This record gives sequence, structure tokens and C-alpha cells, in this order.
Amino acid sequence: MTKEQALKKLEEYERVSFALGHASGVLSYDGNTVAPKQSAKVRAVTQGELSRMSYELTTAPETEEMILALKEYKNELDPVTARKADELYRDFDRTRRIPKDLFVEYQMLCVESDAVWHEAKLKDDFASFEPYLQKIFDTSKKIALCVEPGKDPYNTQLDMFERGLTTDTCDKFFATLKAGIVPLLQKVIASPYQVDEPLFKNTFPIPVQREFSTFIMGVMGLDPERSVIGETEHPFTTDFSKYDVRITTHYHEDDPLSSMYSVIHEGGHALYELNTGDELAMSILGSGVSMGIHESQSRFFENIIGRSREFCGVILPWLTEHFKDQLSGLTRERLYRAVNASRPSLIRTEADELTYCLHIMVRYELERMMFSGAVNARDLPGEWKRLYKEYLGIDVPSDRQGVLQDSHWSFGAIGYFPSYAIGSAYGAQYLEEMNKSFDVFGSVAAGDLSKVSGWLREHIWKHGSMYDPSDLFKRVCGAFRPEVYVEYLNKKFGEIYRL
Repeated sequence: MTKEQALKKLEEYERVSFALGHASGVLSYDGNTVAPKQSAKVRAVTQGELSRMSYELTTAPETEEMILALKEYKNELDPVTARKADELYRDFDRTRRIPKDLFVEYQMLCVESDAVWHEAKLKDDFASFEPYLQKIFDTSKKIALCVEPGKDPYNTQLDMFERGLTTDTCDKFFATLKAGIVPLLQKVIASPYQVDEPLFKNTFPIPVQREFSTFIMGVMGLDPERSVIGETEHPFTTDFSKYDVRITTHYHEDDPLSSMYSVIHEGGHALYELNTGDELAMSILGSGVSMGIHESQSRFFENIIGRSREFCGVILPWLTEHFKDQLSGLTRERLYRAVNASRPSLIRTEADELTYCLHIMVRYELERMMFSGAVNARDLPGEWKRLYKEYLGIDVPSDRQGVLQDSHWSFGAIGYFPSYAIGSAYGAQYLEEMNKSFDVFGSVAAGDLSKVSGWLREHIWKHGSMYDPSDLFKRVCGAFRPEVYVEYLNKKFGEIYRL
């Protein structure tokens, strides 16, 4: 195949591959937002056929011929096309190692499992979900061993979400966080300057909260022509392309902060996708490079920006105008302390910035135990309760508030959770670097996030998947130093709790 033929074939491949991924993504988004409950089995069939078509396209002889030709002419290609060749080969090589029937079966299983999880969570019925969960773990492990037969299958799973990540790296990283966070948390709990937050114990009408979400999206700079918000049980973001990004949230009448921080978190994901380079659009490079880098965007906006004193000053006027009866007497300082109240809690997505990574450590330990065979799915509720007692010192009253709270395992995202903690730590180094260019919180105080977004766009967003995650981070911040995150937490919570 000549270079010209390979390039023409690449155009065709990208068009079809994108269309299949787009259709699959719309089906998944629909299933998690508005599809009727009984549609899961039908959607599973459709998803299965789409995944079969995707598999056959990815592993086709002519696809292999195209990729090998592009790699042969790599020195004559522009940087974007050369990177595409490398990434396409990696995708081709990993996919062809998985038997097609197993690949399709797993996609169908994930659709059905996710639907069962939704019902199980609502009814606090782990028993109904248990067999699906066991099969998800078993099949994920089987696929991982197909992809990399001589490797610890859990390392293969970690690499799927954060390239190059291993259990050794995670163990060292979590040890650093634990050594810094646990003593700090103990000091916070013992501090006489506890946060008083009765102002949020009230009723906040959901229609008004929806208006608040629109306001928050505007402050963040999300383009309403290319992004939209939906509602679901467990908030998530779906990116079909940089021209169509969907975020979701879940509203609670008694807690407007829950949805607010979901919107800010998912909005961070959306900003990344909306601002990838135009030249990368609708290609294998046109999305965020890894979940660690992706979660660094969402966690940065959610916590470093969204829980800052300055951001509280920006949203305060809206809150006091639209919730006059509920938030009478609210000041910026009271709001700031309320959104940074730290104490061990049950729900990861609503955990404060200080305790959050302890929730991730629980999930990491459980995933490793499941992959090693130390426990089975039936053991997970008990192990979850044991580890929450050990890591956070609290009792878990129900599976709905425990092992059923997250959606990730239901659709096969095993090995994803460490990305949240890594992303949180990345954010502290972004702040360090960003402050060298401009006064970050000074610009936030003015209600203008354009400088923050501009810096992230230039250094991270526009590159899409042009660089491996570790290489991208080094370009921006140098070596990864988790202790910077620990120092950030000590400084912030030391000031709040007068430690």
C-alpha cells in the first residue's frame, strides 16, 4: 500500500470508526438518562452488534495493512498523522488479542449489568446485582489476560485508564497520601473550630436548582451550542466529539451543593473535550488522553477552583437572590467554610476534598482483592464495610450507601478509580505552575475563569491524545510530586480549622 493509499484509507477508517463510536455512545447515554427500564436487553443486542462491527473494522486485514503502511512512512508524515499511526496500531494490537465473541459478549454484559445496578441501588438489593458483578470481574480479568498474558491482569486494567500505571506506582502514591492525609484529618476532627453548616438543612426546589446549573455552566464557560446537561442516577460526562459533549447531574431537594459540585466536576471534563484541537476532531486523538489527566481537569475545577473562597464570592449573589428564604444571612465566609467542611462520610461523590482519596483507596484495595481471587463478589459488601471502618472510621448502614453507590463496576470500569486520586494530586501542581503566569484566585474573584481555561487549553486541552499522559504532565509540570498535593491540603485545611 502506498502512502497516498494509506492516507485515503485512514480517512475512510476514521469516518466509519467515529460513526460506530458515536452510535454506541448515544445508545449508552440514552440508557443512563431517559430510556425505559425494560429497554436494557434490546439495547444490549444493539450494543453487541455495534461492538461486533467495531471489532471487525479495527482488526480487518486492510486496517492492519493501512496502519503498517503509515508506520513505514512515519518519517514522511506530519506529527498528527504519525501519532495516529502509533495509537491505531496499539488499539489494533490489543483488540485482535481478544476473541471476537468474548469482546461482543462483554459489551452486551456491561449494558445488562448497568441496568441491573440501577435497580439494585434504588432498592438496596445487592443480591440481584451480585452475579452480574462477579461476571463483570471474571470477564474483565479474562480479557486482560488475553491482551497481556504474562502480566498481572489488574495492571492491564490500570493501564487501560492511565497508561503506564501499575500497582507498584499506586502503592507508593497512596502511601504518600495516607501518611499526609490521616494525621491531618485527625487534627481537623479534633479542632475546636468546627464548621457550622445548618444553613443548608432546608428544601431547595429542583426547578430552581436546574436554573443554578445553567448559571454554573455559564460561569465555567461551557458553550451551550456544543454542550448540554441531563439527569441521571450517577453523574457522568459523555463526549461524542468536541461538537457534542453531554454532562449529567443528580438533584437532591435537601442538598443543592451535591448537584452544584457534580456540575462543576462534569463541567471540567466537558471543557477538556470541547477544547481539543480542531485538527484532532473525530479521530483517535480527538479526546482526552487518559482518565488521570481527565480527572485532573474535573477535580481541579470542582475543588481547587470551585471550593475556593473566591469562587464562593462569585456564586453567592445568585444563591442569595434565588434562595432568599433558605439562605438568609449567608456570607462568603460562611459559604466557603460550609463547602469545605471536612469529616469522614459515606458517599465518595459528596466527600470533602481532604477525605476523598481515602474513598478511592478502599475501592483500589477491593479491586485488587477481586482480581487476585482473595474475595468474590458476595464478599464485597462485608469487605466494603470493613475497609470503611479502617480507613474512615465509620459504619456503613446499607449497601446502597456502600458497595452499590458507584456505577463504575457495573459497566466494567475496573481500574478507573485510582485516576480520581492521581488527578486530584495533579491539580495541585497545575495550580503551582499556573500561579507563575498569573494570579489564579485573583482572576477567579473577578468572576472570570477565562485565564484559567486559557492556560489549561494551551498546556493540556488542545493536545488531545497527542502525547502519553506521563509525557504530557511532564511537559506542563515536570516530575510528578504527590507531596505537593499533601502540602496544598495542609495549607488549606490548616487555615480553615486553625491548626
